[in-house]
Amino acid sequence: MFAVPGFVWATGSTFGAQSTVAPSLVKLARDGVPWFVAVLVVTGFLKLFGALIGIGLTRPRGSRISRLMVFCGGGAATLLTWHGGLFVVHGVLVEAGAVSVEPDLAALTAWYLYLWGPWFIVGGLAFAGATALYVRQRDDRGKLRLYCTVGALGALVLSVASTATGIG
Repeated sequence: MFAVPGFVWATGSTFGAQSTVAPSLVKLARDGVPWFVAVLVVTGFLKLFGALIGIGLTRPRGSRISRLMVFCGGGAATLLTWHGGLFVVHGVLVEAGAVSVEPDLAALTAWYLYLWGPWFIVGGLAFAGATALYVRQRDDRGKLRLYCTVGALGALVLSVASTATGIG
């Protein structure tokens, strides 16, 4: 379900986006800007891949697949929690008056603070819980914890770098 809006917006429809997403992003989707459509489609497929990882973490797999699952599960937990946390922290700062935003973005602050941010955080915590439970049920916990940690740290480095450079 999480991937559906991205695919819908990639078609040029902005259903559900106009009041909940930044106007500049809505315009990119409505205008069918090729690079943005590609971003929407790629993120849609990444969300579908995430769903497969989530489903895969529900029962034991072979050792190679297990390593991939916990690597991706740790990375997804970190990416989602970090992303949602940024939304919440920024929203709190805006609501407290510590940070100002452009007037056309002010109405969106509540959406990011109360819907999008918590939604991403809950998703990240769900991945963290599913990955921890998966690892706990395996005999090769030590090795799997290492893969999970590498995935989580890699995602954190990627997230911090993209935030610092203004990309994410």
